[in-house]
Amino acid sequence: MIDLFINGQAVQAEENQTVMQAARANGVFIPYFCWHPKLSVPGNCRICMVEVASEGQAEGEGWLDIACNMPVTRGMRVFTDSARVRARRKETLQFITLNHPVDCGICDKAGECTLQDYHYEYNGSPSVSLEPKVHATKHFALSERIVLDNERCILCTRCVRFTHEVSKTFSLGVQNRGDHSLIRPVEDGAFERDPYSDNVIDLCPVGALLSRPFLHRARVWYLQATPSVCPGCERGCNIDIWHRKSEWRLKALDAKQNARIDRVTPRDNPQVNGPWICNKGRDLAQVFERARAEQALCKGQATDVQDALDRARVLIQAARRPVALVSSWASNEELAAFRATLAPRFDCFVKADHQPAPDELLQDDLLIRPDKNPNTAGAVALAAPLPADARQAFASDCDLVLVWGEGFSFAQLPPQARIIYLNSWLQPENGHADVFLPISVMTERRGHYTNFQGVVSAFEAGFKKPAGVQDAETLFAALFADPGAAP
Repeated sequence: MIDLFINGQAVQAEENQTVMQAARANGVFIPYFCWHPKLSVPGNCRICMVEVASEGQAEGEGWLDIACNMPVTRGMRVFTDSARVRARRKETLQFITLNHPVDCGICDKAGECTLQDYHYEYNGSPSVSLEPKVHATKHFALSERIVLDNERCILCTRCVRFTHEVSKTFSLGVQNRGDHSLIRPVEDGAFERDPYSDNVIDLCPVGALLSRPFLHRARVWYLQATPSVCPGCERGCNIDIWHRKSEWRLKALDAKQNARIDRVTPRDNPQVNGPWICNKGRDLAQVFERARAEQALCKGQATDVQDALDRARVLIQAARRPVALVSSWASNEELAAFRATLAPRFDCFVKADHQPAPDELLQDDLLIRPDKNPNTAGAVALAAPLPADARQAFASDCDLVLVWGEGFSFAQLPPQARIIYLNSWLQPENGHADVFLPISVMTERRGHYTNFQGVVSAFEAGFKKPAGVQDAETLFAALFADPGAAP
């Protein structure tokens, strides 16, 4: 360890750390645009300037240098907020905003833009330039998912470095020089195919890189982030699901807009996904906002939940050789409830609720995993995986099958078996089951998933369950109870 002084306080740092890293590790904030803890250090924005004084020099007598690329040395004295530092940061911000349109009022990044924050903290003055701003391309189609506003770009090159160092597609670069520099994709379309491309939206410190699905959709201060887990594969990336705050609910427009997923962003977890997620995780609204099943059914006829439960109990009690197909999207809590109630009564097998889409990337060296279900590891601790030939799971005298979750074709079930079906979505199989019970989805309850490495991650409820929908845990307890018991 190295002893040094930051703002007059003695601190310790690792020998290979920079001043930026040492300051952050000791709770001292230094502003930055181009620096990122998971990317290389270009040192091009200069906003992280600090003052370094030799022994015997007081504050204001040292030299200025950037913290992001300056190694710590034994006994060095660093001032991160001296008058000279603040003056240099003000000059730097004047330069950065020289050609910036300052159109915060219509920018999607407003409210979480570091350029706004630093301008307020260190500059706060109108531009000193009297020359016309240099104009650049607006709304450049970087891909089908991302639009680029070059006038807002401050050329931090985070996006370029991400495609070179993390996603390894080498799909973005800087074209031209000086105040004519532009971020541009390579001509072979590699950025369009980059499965991690949307991470550059989060990386961008200003409003230059914008998500097309989220464009002009909502102000970020209208939204709140609910911690969750991406169910797109067995990695179980930690994410934030953004949705409208109750105090900012819309009253004059469609009420469904108050219960929609506005965007999905990564939640940093070094054990699982770090600060990244793939594009599939960004598109969870397409999964969770499908048409929901909200009505219990018996042989396709609508009924109330209590009647459906009574009929299901009769089927379970009468069954001689029942089989249960367990959902690989079930939470650890649901699996524990099933184990404590119905599992001993059934021969249990874990099924895959989701299979890879025809054009989906199966696996890579960064995050994407081949199993497209979030809790297979948790489920197989309860039961064996379903055989590749599902018919092998059903004995010739199987007379009842409980199917939990989607993704299983009823054509593979024994023709003589009765069916109890628990699912969340409107699907043709719902009406073919002897008893159908609608269940909640993970955005409507709290729980945990276990990923393929055994790491357990938590998710929270962000939305209310529709009327008529029950949690699977509640239904298992009710099905295990005596006939006539309420759910």
